[in-house]
Amino acid sequence: MSIPQPQHSIKEGVHKDMAAAIVIEHDAELMLRVREGDPTSFTLLLERHRTPVIHFLYRMVQNQPVAEELAQEVFLRVYRSRASYEPTAKFTTWLFRIGTHLALNWIRDHKKERGQESLDQEKADGVARQVADQRQSIEQEMVRQVRLSEVRRAVELLPAKQRAAVLMHKYEELEYSQIAKVLQCSESAVKSLLFRAYETLRVRLAHLG
Repeated sequence: MSIPQPQHSIKEGVHKDMAAAIVIEHDAELMLRVREGDPTSFTLLLERHRTPVIHFLYRMVQNQPVAEELAQEVFLRVYRSRASYEPTAKFTTWLFRIGTHLALNWIRDHKKERGQESLDQEKADGVARQVADQRQSIEQEMVRQVRLSEVRRAVELLPAKQRAAVLMHKYEELEYSQIAKVLQCSESAVKSLLFRAYETLRVRLAHLG
């Protein structure tokens, strides 16, 4: 004989599940509206995700104009795929899978050209611009900028898939399962990629303490 659960506990559980579903599925709902022919929903998705996608792509290719062009291609592919879209994964997972695929292809095709873009280049949208704390001395700010530059350089030198995994894990805060779907590999492979990447970064940045 089953023991009935308190009614308030059941309601609380249902409410929590509903709240989680609303948060997780909001982008998917917008994309489903796009599939049905609603251009406003696509505009909302574009406004919501364009900047994070550009930031991710910039860290991958180290070239701001290229990052913006690739981001445009990402959303163009999203729009072209609207008729066949099914919410089988989080929208952001699907989005970063497209972006990562484009970035890896670009890196593969432009290996000889990489490195020409300055790591200290200011991003057009100003996100990379570091605002100095007025309480800090000029020397402290210079040291901080040098450290940031060295970290960016160390990440840039990682193999492309390791770099993608680190950027998604560290900067985009994606879970292992999401990164695995983006890179189309197992979670254990993601953990291996991250382990090797962070070990390399630890060695390269050991002098920073």
